[in-house]
Order: sequence, then structure tokens, then C-alpha cells
Amino acid sequence: MLDQYLIYTVIIYMIFINLVSLLLFRTDKQLARKGKRRIAEKTLFLSAILGGGPGAVLGMHLFSHKTKKAAFQLGLPLIAIVNVVLVMMVLKDLV
Repeated sequence: MLDQYLIYTVIIYMIFINLVSLLLFRTDKQLARKGKRRIAEKTLFLSAILGGGPGAVLGMHLFSHKTKKAAFQLGLPLIAIVNVVLVMMVLKDLV
């Protein structure tokens, strides 16, 4: 029973953090277009590191945002891969 609860918790967390990452990229792009104060790059990276790597990569490409910065081109996909591998390892141990 506890394992099933943990599985659902991991899945819900991953959905949440990836939506947050995606929305951070969308919001930052909108702010950039309006010339307003932006979301810090470290905040964008932190959301990815906390599990939102896939959402960050998706947001980067959907909104054509930060696609020319090497740190984002290389860093976010690497973080996303690590996120997916870690989640697969956690879920494998719980199933």
C-alpha cells in the first residue's frame, strides 16, 4: 500500500514540476517580448534540476526560448535525461 502511495506521489510530483518548468519558460519568453524584468536563469535551471528537465526542454523548444545559449542547449537535455533515469530507478524499486 505504501509503495503504491509513493508511486502516485512521484508521478504527481513529476507532472507538477514539469508543468512549472514549462510555464516558467513560457512566462520568461512573454516577459522578454514585453521588455520586462525576467525570470533568473538559475531559477529556470533549478526547476529543471528539481525534476522538471523534460518540461524545461519542451518549453525551450515550444517557445523558442534560450535555444541559442550553450548552457541551455546542452545542460537542459542532460538534466532531463538524468531526471528520467532517476525516476525510472525510483519507480523500478517501488514496483
